[in-house]
Amino acid sequence: MDDSPREFGPFAVTADLVIFTVRPPMTEVLLIQRAEEPFRGEWALPGGFVAVDQSLIDAARFKLSDKTGIDVEAAHLEQLASFGEPERDPRMRVVSVAYLAMVAHPPEPRAGSDAMRAAWRSIDQLGGTDLVFDHNTILRAGVERAKAKLEYTTLATSFCGSEFTMGELRSVYETAWDTQLDPANFHRKVLASPGFVEPTGITISQPKGRPAKTYRRGRATDLRPPIQRS
Repeated sequence: MDDSPREFGPFAVTADLVIFTVRPPMTEVLLIQRAEEPFRGEWALPGGFVAVDQSLIDAARFKLSDKTGIDVEAAHLEQLASFGEPERDPRMRVVSVAYLAMVAHPPEPRAGSDAMRAAWRSIDQLGGTDLVFDHNTILRAGVERAKAKLEYTTLATSFCGSEFTMGELRSVYETAWDTQLDPANFHRKVLASPGFVEPTGITISQPKGRPAKTYRRGRATDLRPPIQRS
């Protein structure tokens, strides 16, 4: 076989999205219920085909807005990985370039024209739900990337309010990582990362214990040293 394009069959590229948010005590992902074949009525990640005149990132941004109603400017969006097993799509040879979108304080989802429904689903409650195509594999990769992002960036603060206690920030990590963190050790690590948080000088009363200091997001975007899971 030579390298002439006419020697190859139909081929397409899709941009698929793992849209991730943390709302303690739940970590959630946005899913759609497909309105078209193949797999009509089944659950999937949002996404779709990349047009011939679109870049990959433009396609991902368009899918994020068009398929879900989420403001692109309000999301952290980055390329996750490519998935290209030959039989992953029954229609033709399709390669998916997947993107991770981390969204704080998301709106109610809006289903696009090719979906019956769009819904936030708790990752813990998905259980044995089988997503179509290879979207379970893409979802697992996206969730792991999101967990890692919280280790070495300041994105966790975006899931808090404009002012927050150290306990509220810790609950974001505990929810996303599905683990319990030692409060004193966590407090020390946060304050040891320059620019992670800034004190507001305000304390608020707590249901139990003494009043808690409040903080706001600092100027840093990367954590040095990182906040590690173990």
